[in-house]
Amino acid sequence: MKIKVGFGFDVHQLKEAHPFIVGGVQLDHHSGAFGHSDADVLLHAICDALLGAANLRDIGYHFKNTDPRWKGISSLILLKETVRLVNEKGYEISNIDAMLCIEAPKINPHIPAMQENIAQSAGISTDDISIKATTNEQMGFIGREEGVVAYAVCLLQGVK
Repeated sequence: MKIKVGFGFDVHQLKEAHPFIVGGVQLDHHSGAFGHSDADVLLHAICDALLGAANLRDIGYHFKNTDPRWKGISSLILLKETVRLVNEKGYEISNIDAMLCIEAPKINPHIPAMQENIAQSAGISTDDISIKATTNEQMGFIGREEGVVAYAVCLLQGVK
């Protein structure tokens, strides 16, 4: 059986009075991530990890930020489409491990809902999805709450 590892990274600027969606969950916060889609930094990093592991390039290649089809779209839809592409290539997801780097708000209370959203969109168990969060100890653009970063790794198994 062939296995592949993928790594994903994403960063988004935070803007005042903008919705903040992470892992498909809208967080209550004074600012939110800004981007062409819903700017879900966690799901974008996961999509990049999955696409990279399957050698399918990156999220920007498949979901261009100049394409009006993706304007304001839920990143859960982008994740579903990414999983479809990975499955078509002959792989299934074994697990996803992700890390958010954000000063505020606190992510821990929302992790179960995020895991459930990702599991439903990816067709895997919540037990196969790890989400962690850390702060940047008030340093840099993350510490000043000007942006948010996410990292993700995944393991794919060949099924063909």
